[in-house]
Amino acid sequence: MPRRKRRLDRRSNAMVTKKKSGTLKIRWVRSFIGCPRNMRQTIRGLGFRRMRQLVERPDTPETRGMIAKVHHLVEIED
Repeated sequence: MPRRKRRLDRRSNAMVTKKKSGTLKIRWVRSFIGCPRNMRQTIRGLGFRRMRQLVERPDTPETRGMIAKVHHLVEIED
């Protein structure tokens, strides 16, 4: 069974799927080469150091906003 990508719903700014423990697992999947500086800083602000890295962040409005800003560069894991 293929894995489905979990992303933000852009219209409602709500998570399509979220973990019950109050944390989100986020994976950086696309390079930010050619992206504006503020997107690069957002990726770094989420705690990413390298591509394909998986980080766990608290499920807060601030984190959701950062994910929404770079939704095309990251994926939400289960």
